[in-house]
Amino acid sequence: MPKQTLEILPQEFTIHSLDGNAQIPAAVLKSPLYFVGKTSDELSIVVPSDVTVDSLESDEHWRALELIGPLHLSMVGIMAQIGDVLAKAKISIFVISTFETDFFLVKSTKLQDAVTALKKAGYRVS
Repeated sequence: MPKQTLEILPQEFTIHSLDGNAQIPAAVLKSPLYFVGKTSDELSIVVPSDVTVDSLESDEHWRALELIGPLHLSMVGIMAQIGDVLAKAKISIFVISTFETDFFLVKSTKLQDAVTALKKAGYRVS
């Protein structure tokens, strides 16, 4: 029986690191899809690679696999199980969670390996 379904988002993403006191750039806020995380030391932003961000550091060429939801917050172990499949395939991930779903970012060069490993483990990937 199949497990959850993941959908490959079409665009590449870049992960940016900015100073903790930096403001979120207007270009980010205008993007149809973005993720922001902030601590006292850092502002992290994940946006499609065609969005320009003046950051201290960046890491390009990430692809996103969206776990099709909505997922209830009471659900246990889904992220760990998918992470385990990808770890066993030696694929690094950058995970982003929202209220309703999770996104697993993998390097573009590892996308096909991730899809193969997930399908072998019983997940649907489209």
